[in-house]
Amino acid sequence: MAASGLPPPPPLPPWTPEELLLAGGGEAVPKREIARFLQENAAHRFLAEHKLLGQLKNVAKTASKEQLVAAYNRLFETQSFKGTESPGDVVEQVKNVQIEEAKPKETKPQEAPEESPPKYTKLMLKKGDKVNFPKKGDTVHCWYTGKLQDGTIFDTNIQTSSKKKKASKPLSFKVGVGKVIRGWDEALLTMSKGEKAHLEIEPEWAYGKKGQPEAKIPPNAKLFFEVELVDIE
Repeated sequence: MAASGLPPPPPLPPWTPEELLLAGGGEAVPKREIARFLQENAAHRFLAEHKLLGQLKNVAKTASKEQLVAAYNRLFETQSFKGTESPGDVVEQVKNVQIEEAKPKETKPQEAPEESPPKYTKLMLKKGDKVNFPKKGDTVHCWYTGKLQDGTIFDTNIQTSSKKKKASKPLSFKVGVGKVIRGWDEALLTMSKGEKAHLEIEPEWAYGKKGQPEAKIPPNAKLFFEVELVDIE
């Protein structure tokens, strides 16, 4: 009988090396039984070193028979049984395991997208009502004229004759949802009903590297617009 306060003697090996890897007519010891013995008798540090921590069924599934047998033999060589560690070691090891288990699976870190500075400038030509501003998804109605850097007009919905202007219709589209170039989407969300503004839009927020050949907009073109926000729905 062990003296009071002393740890119990280490268990005797339940299987011989031959029994563990028995081949031929006999039946070898199942992996699950070896894993169970190790988890019930080995010190926490030993199990961690041999990657045998975790649920029994998972350890038995993922560990190879050779790995388990090697750990079994090593356990008796080093006498790394439960009770051979100081209480402080056990607390620290359990804490480390909990931290490891709480860590997310290793993945490539995703950098938060940096918000680039606005790629347009706006100069107010006529004040709006300062009350009615469009929100994303609202339908806006606009008069506009678009020019290249050399002053060439590439598009407009304003007719030269005042009579024709009355007969024509403003451009209508849902704002802020990609129906037009980003420079328009972003700028119009800052305009109030009735406002007229001059916009200078960098290529990145216009038609970019490709340009718009059918509209005679060259690649990497900076665009200039006069836009009047006449109504919001």
